[in-house]
Formats: sequence, structure tokens, C-alpha cells
Amino acid sequence: MALRRAARVILVGAPGVGKGTQSERLLQRFPQLSSISSGDLLRYNVKQRTPLGIKVESVMKSGGLVSDDLILRLIGNELTQRGWLNSTHPAGNVLTLASSALSAEGAQPFQDDAEVAAFLSSPAQARGFIQSQLSNDPTHSFLLDGFPRTATQAKRLDEIIPINLVVSLKTPVDVILERISGRWVHEPSGRVYNTTFNAPKVPGVDDITGEPLVRRADDDEKVYLARYKKFQETAEPLLDHYARQGVLWEVEGMSSDEITPKLITEFERRFVE
Repeated sequence: MALRRAARVILVGAPGVGKGTQSERLLQRFPQLSSISSGDLLRYNVKQRTPLGIKVESVMKSGGLVSDDLILRLIGNELTQRGWLNSTHPAGNVLTLASSALSAEGAQPFQDDAEVAAFLSSPAQARGFIQSQLSNDPTHSFLLDGFPRTATQAKRLDEIIPINLVVSLKTPVDVILERISGRWVHEPSGRVYNTTFNAPKVPGVDDITGEPLVRRADDDEKVYLARYKKFQETAEPLLDHYARQGVLWEVEGMSSDEITPKLITEFERRFVE
């Protein structure tokens, strides 16, 4: 189904609520949607040895956490590279996914950490991102995965690109616990099974390879409840932020199959009709 305007979407929900399932179904239903994952961007830049990737790798090797500024820069660069976000900088000065410290024509990589810090601490407009020139082309639609996770991150993201739909996915925690208690994974491929639905043909064995399935360590109930509590602490102010922006929409359901039709209907109402 074709979109009529750009959808810039974030799905928010507790671990195990089915964000991945809903994302896949939206991407299948609306081919103009793209998935942008902050985790994928980090891994790609490190692998390709881009200037930002080199900085990210040095932070990770030192045992530090990748800063919000670096992640925001990666997202902004990706959107700029795709032509979805205009930049005031000459092309060579924008460190995109296609850039590298050695091969990008006209590239001006940072000389030291002080230059990186000065650049990242500058306002978004000074770094070359202009929100007012944001494209509303429906082919520039995306689901943003992995970021933001906090209200502070959301406010910083607002400086670069405004999100126009935040979906809060809600399923009772006892239902999620029952769901994850039956979850088994084939680690090499990432295939996921569940004994209550989508069970493997042979218990404990991957359907395709015949290799053994395993339980995820974080599928333990105590581990999950600790993750759930942490999610609640950060999600409430995040959702409050987007509620004030007028872009928050909540949907409840006992299963992904119950939530999907509601989500598709709302998505079509906002971006198709």
C-alpha cells in the first residue's frame, strides 16, 4: 500500500512486547518504509572505518558507552546520505556512511578528540542539519529502531528530525512472561520458536538445520522483571515527551496478532488516507 506523506516512526514497548514483529509487518505492508537501526549504523561505521566509526570503536575499546551525540550524528549522516535531510555543509564535510577517512573526496576528518567534542557539542543547525528543509516525500519514510530510549535523547533527536508518530505497544506483563518462558532460539541464524505458538517440529531442535535450540539468558523471569522495571523508568518520561508533541498513539493487545490490525488501521489513517 502506497503512503501519501512521509512517516517518521518509533515503536516503544517493553522487552518481549513484539516490537520486532510489528516492525516487520509494517515494512511488509508499506514498501516505502525503511528500517533505520542505530545498532546497525554503529556496526557498519566501525566495520567500514569511517571517521565516526573510528571514534566509536575507540570509545568501545576503552570500555565506555557510545554517547548520544555520536549516535545522533550517525543517524543524521544516514538521513543526509539518503537525501532525506538537507545539509548546509559541502558534501565532503559530511561524514556519511559512504565516507571514510582516506577515500571520501574532500573529506576533512577530525584530527583529535577535542575537535570531535567541539563539533558534537555544537547546535544541530551549526552541524549542518536544517529541520525546516525536511523532506515530506513518502519514499523518505522510516522506522527508527534502538533510539531514542530516553526523553533527553528524544529532545536531541527533535533538533535533527521531528518524529511524527510514536507507537506505544502495550501487553500485560504476565502475558509477556508466559510468552518468553516458551521461547527457544537457534543462535547461529537467529530463528525464534515458541512452544505455545510457532513451535519447532521436533522439540528443542531447529527445523532447518536440526541443530539444538537454546534459551536466552535474559528470558529468565528475574532477569526480565529487572529489565522491565528499567524500561518503565525511562519509558514514562519518553512517552510524556512525545505526548506533549502530539504524536503519541497507544495500542493494547494480548498478542501481536491482536495489535497488528489496530496498528495498520491507524497507520493508514495518518499516512495513506
